[in-house]
Amino acid sequence: MNNKIYDILKWVAIIVLPAASTFVASVFPLWGLPYADAIAQTITAVGTFLGAVLMVSNINYKNGDNARVENGNE
Repeated sequence: MNNKIYDILKWVAIIVLPAASTFVASVFPLWGLPYADAIAQTITAVGTFLGAVLMVSNINYKNGDNARVENGNE
């Protein structure tokens, strides 16, 4: 995964999905829209999953999976 994709996904996981979940959980009940809890929990689950995948990717990168590229061996 290149840096630009990583940065975009990180921004989505850290900013967009939590904001969307909070919006749904707060606004849907005010307007009587259905499934607010289910939708908010699904958004939160997707954000948590994405954050975990990005963390694993970051750890792998820092632990040397990038060493071949940095040393010009790839």
